[in-house]
Amino acid sequence: MAPTAVAGGAVETAGAVTPMDLAAIGESQKRLASADRVEPPNRGLAAGARRGGGDPGSFGQIDWSQPWFNQFVPRGVRWQRAALEGYAPFLAELNADARATGQTTGRGRPLGFIAQDDLPAGTAYEAHIAATGCVPTRYNLHDFFNALAWFSFPRIKAALNARQAEQIDALGVGPTRGGVRDALTLFDENAVIFASANLEQTTALRNFDWHTLFVACRAGWGENCEVRCFGHALLEKLMVPFKACTAHAWVVEVPAAYFSWDRPQRDAWLDTAVSEAVARDTELSGQRFAPLPVLGIPGWWAANETAGFYDDPSVFRKGRRQRQAARLA
Repeated sequence: MAPTAVAGGAVETAGAVTPMDLAAIGESQKRLASADRVEPPNRGLAAGARRGGGDPGSFGQIDWSQPWFNQFVPRGVRWQRAALEGYAPFLAELNADARATGQTTGRGRPLGFIAQDDLPAGTAYEAHIAATGCVPTRYNLHDFFNALAWFSFPRIKAALNARQAEQIDALGVGPTRGGVRDALTLFDENAVIFASANLEQTTALRNFDWHTLFVACRAGWGENCEVRCFGHALLEKLMVPFKACTAHAWVVEVPAAYFSWDRPQRDAWLDTAVSEAVARDTELSGQRFAPLPVLGIPGWWAANETAGFYDDPSVFRKGRRQRQAARLA
C-alpha cells in the first residue's frame, strides 16, 4: 500500500538519549552552536569556500556512486554541471527548480536562491529565508548540499526554518542560540534520518550497542532499517570520508509496509512524518538525537565488511550508561 500525504498514524519517536559522548559529535555541537550560520570547515576541498567565493573544481569531485550522495541523483548531477559553468548558472539552475516545484519556506514564501552578497547586512540568515523565501547561497559545496536538502526533504527544511524564525522572533540573535535553535541547527547541518521498523535495531542504536546494530542485525539493513542523509555539513565532510565521521541520527519508527514502497514514496512519507514531529516538539534538544558513525553502515564502506572494523573504541564507543555499569561491575 502506498503512503498518503499524511503520516499514516505512525509515531515518530527518538526517545531519551544520553548526552552525546562521541568526540566528533561533541566537537560538532560546539562549532554549530557558535554562530548564526555555519561556515564550511577550513580544510581540503573546502579551501576557499567562504562568503563571496568558492573553488569551482571542488564541484567536479563529487562521487555520485557513493551511497551518501547517490540519493541526490539525478538532480545533483544536473546542478553539478551548472556549478562547473559558474556561480550565475548554478543559481539559475536552483531557481529554475524552485519555480518548477512551487516549494515554500517556513512562513509560506516561495522558495528561491540568491547570492550571499544579497543578504542585507545585519539580517539573520534563517529570519531572511522565512520572511522572503530567498536562501542566501554561496558558491561552494556547503551551500550546494544545503540546496539539495531543500528539494529532497522540502517539508523538513521548511519546518526547521519556521522553528528557527520563531525562536529568533522570541529571543533575537545573540552570541549563542539557545537549546532549541542548537538542536534545529544540529539537525540541519549534521543529521541523518534513521528509519526503522525493527525495535531491536532501534534499541541498539540508542544504547550504543554497535555489535547488535551493525553485525548481528546486518541482514536487516535495507529490509528493516535504512538511513537518509540530510545534514549538508555532514555531506560536505563525506567528500573526504573518515572513520570517525559521526552523524546525529533522528530516529523514525516506520510501518513494515514502508520497505515495500519505492524510494520517492519513502522519502515523501519521511518528509511528512519528520516535519510534523519537528513542528510539534516543544522540548526539542540535542538529546533527541543518537550518534551514528556513518561509515559503519553496512554497504557504505568496504572496510566495515570485516567485523573487527567495529572494535575500534575511539569511534564505536560505549554510551554513558554502559561505562557506568562497567565501572560498577
